[in-house]
Amino acid sequence: MGDPTTIQLDKSVVKSLKQIKEHPRQTYNELISRMIELFKNVKKRNQYDEFLHKIQQQKMKEIWDNKEDEAWEDA
Repeated sequence: MGDPTTIQLDKSVVKSLKQIKEHPRQTYNELISRMIELFKNVKKRNQYDEFLHKIQQQKMKEIWDNKEDEAWEDA
């Protein structure tokens, strides 16, 4: 571990951290590091999903907004 520091946390946060430990001897440093990695992965996946959604929006607009489909609405 690098140069340790002290951070202040609400007692409720410490209680929550204790409840989500993967094993009793897991340190808060290990736990928070793991949480950071999980958060980064979720964020990366969400960015990818948003990217795909933006790409698909234009194609869906082309597919659904056309004269042929509008003609069928009045049939």
